[in-house]
Amino acid sequence: MPKSAITYIHVNQHKIRQNNKQEEKEPVISVKRGSSNEYGFEVKISGSSEVVYRPDKPLPCGAKVWIETLSPVELLST
Repeated sequence: MPKSAITYIHVNQHKIRQNNKQEEKEPVISVKRGSSNEYGFEVKISGSSEVVYRPDKPLPCGAKVWIETLSPVELLST
């Protein structure tokens, strides 16, 4: 049975700063599955997950704190 890919979830601080400067708000929660990256306003994790803080080894996007899960994730865009 193939190993499931880890889903990474983090809050994009750059989008939060942009939202402070504009009236219309963009989603700030990033969900990375494999090579896919989607944004939403809310995430529901159906199962176990782990919160990771690695300031010396951030994700390629620069995130130093994120959630990792192998469980199903539902991303809500509004």
